[in-house]
Amino acid sequence: MRTEQGLVRGVSHGAYTSFAGLPYAAPPTGPLRWQAPAPAAPWQGVRDATKPAERCVQMPAPGAGGGAQTDAGAVVGSEDCLYLNVTVPATKTAGKHRPVLVWMHGGAFLGGSGSDYGTERLTEQGDAVVVTVNYRLGVFGYFGHAGLGSAPPFGLADQQAALRWVRANAGRFGGDPGRVTLFGESAGALSICAHLTSPTAAGLFQRAVLQSGSCLTSFPRGALAPGTPAYEPFAAQADVQAAGAEAARQLGCTEGGGDEVLACLRGQGTGRLATAQLMQSFNRPAYGNELLPVAPDAALASGRFHRVPVVLGTNHDEMRMFVGMTLAAFPIRTESDYRARLVDAFGPAASAVEARYPAARHGSPALAWSAALTDRSFTCTTLAAGRAIAAHAPDLPLYAYEFNDPDAPVLAGLPANPGFPYGAAHGFELPFLFPSFPTERPLSREQTALSDRMAGYWTSFARTGNPNTADAPRWPRLRPSSRPGPSVQSLAPGPGGIRPVDAYTAHGCSLWDRLGK
Repeated sequence: MRTEQGLVRGVSHGAYTSFAGLPYAAPPTGPLRWQAPAPAAPWQGVRDATKPAERCVQMPAPGAGGGAQTDAGAVVGSEDCLYLNVTVPATKTAGKHRPVLVWMHGGAFLGGSGSDYGTERLTEQGDAVVVTVNYRLGVFGYFGHAGLGSAPPFGLADQQAALRWVRANAGRFGGDPGRVTLFGESAGALSICAHLTSPTAAGLFQRAVLQSGSCLTSFPRGALAPGTPAYEPFAAQADVQAAGAEAARQLGCTEGGGDEVLACLRGQGTGRLATAQLMQSFNRPAYGNELLPVAPDAALASGRFHRVPVVLGTNHDEMRMFVGMTLAAFPIRTESDYRARLVDAFGPAASAVEARYPAARHGSPALAWSAALTDRSFTCTTLAAGRAIAAHAPDLPLYAYEFNDPDAPVLAGLPANPGFPYGAAHGFELPFLFPSFPTERPLSREQTALSDRMAGYWTSFARTGNPNTADAPRWPRLRPSSRPGPSVQSLAPGPGGIRPVDAYTAHGCSLWDRLGK
């Protein structure tokens, strides 16, 4: 196979062929650290594309080992990480190009890798070309400083560079560069929200699927743990630059002008920068630059977004993943515990929230807390984002889903909490699209059937801009207003599990619309 940069050799897996570790940009190291991605250099001969490249620098997952040991701790990955992976159906098509799906992984802009996601189901069953992407994370991807001026969020700039690579090379892999679907989960979905509102992304994709993240996603105070601040996924450029000045002070890079400070910062070793404090201080993409002129929520509200077909989705029990990870340290055992968390998060509105989410109705105070946060932070904000899109583009194909398998396999590594089932928590739809995604047990027969349906919906949407197929339950368009009605497609296993539902009413969105943020 020949790409723009040179020949590559992949691996045949029978029904599909994979190409791993293809560079889409130059290594962002040395003087290219905290620069917009530069073009990848061409090569001579045939490049081996049989193994994924290293993931971008990130802190290890809790309990994970590996990585180079430094005096700053364990570092996983490499700064030389701007690579992507491509899977292609093995069968040839005579003069017909396939749709292309480009996956942006989640991980709070702090972790993850494109190679974590096996795309064989979407490639084989959907007859599609599928691309997964690495992009810079944490302090390497979202650092700002006055010396950098109005630099773009580098991780998002990486993603757009990958999309430009796809546009240039898709045809060589049998893909249609005019039918590119950008899809992603969590931070990947937030990234797609950014690209929907980014002038520099114009023409780089023709459809978008946002899984568990929208332009209106946010968390109230105390959502992740008592005392944690409210979370907005995007930050003003001035705030990121101020954090960068403080980081430079902590690293001893204060002498001279902006160029000298940046030279000092670029001279710091990877391990010196990849600390938990610095990584977590820079995981919010900045707006107020060429890539993101304004905050994505404001852009959406004012109609400044690309007119492409959109699928918006959430999981029925999103916040159980976040709450479950912290229950051992911050238990919510009693109604008094629950009420204290409500007051911390919602202040004078706490009593109204408790009335809508009484602990007795939800099985436990912890489950009630999770339900309130799911509705406030994910479901209702996603539906509101859909209304904002429809307000400015009422004829745009717009669809929504709710993944709702109460017995979905638990993702590997999550703690067990007696009396606290995860249900359809954040990220639990991923094994249904990517079968090799690690879980505690495999999919059942009914869950595998749901997985097949989901792959069909996703790839049909990539092919036509409409998720519906002739042999699957019909998926309605999302209603353009907050009027109750079954306009969200429920995705659950078993008879009747796939059907339209009234998510607005079921998740109490009228309350959250009244309360706002």
